[in-house]
Amino acid sequence: MSHSAREDEWAAWMCAAMAGDTLAYQRFLKAITPYLRSIARRRCDQFGASPSEAEDVVQEVLLAVHLKRGTWDTSRPVGPWLSSIVRNKLVDSLRRRGRHVSVPIEDVMETLEAVPHDEGADRVDVDRLLEGLRDPQRDIVRSISLGGAGIRETAERLQMTEGAVRVALHRALKGLAALYRSDRRANG
Repeated sequence: MSHSAREDEWAAWMCAAMAGDTLAYQRFLKAITPYLRSIARRRCDQFGASPSEAEDVVQEVLLAVHLKRGTWDTSRPVGPWLSSIVRNKLVDSLRRRGRHVSVPIEDVMETLEAVPHDEGADRVDVDRLLEGLRDPQRDIVRSISLGGAGIRETAERLQMTEGAVRVALHRALKGLAALYRSDRRANG
């Protein structure tokens, strides 16, 4: 499949997902995950981060895509939007871990026209949605996606295996997706 055809297919799935089609959203997420993983690995290598950090970044990106999918401009390709989220999440992760990161202006030019929005409202929405999760899923999402901790650090703190944390995070993200959909239907 050509790059353009792939972008068109992703855009169609994302538009359908934004309209409430859960099957299209599942297809979209399944299709973009390998793409996100390859970008995250490449970016980790580019910024000198360990390859293991790529999977943490992918999980954060999937959550960000879910929470921010309404910000995607349907008149623009979805690939660059995803790439910028990967870059931003990796930079955030590296900064939280005390690393200084310089990003070339060419890497952010596409996002300079972004419309500002109210981060405070997003935080309230995230907190409200997280309350719909049970422990330890809520703690895992807060730790990894919001707090910037890694899988290993979270597993040690919660006295769980890394595999169990990954499974719980995956299930939590699915749960958040369902909560988000039901919230949008109720408030939409």
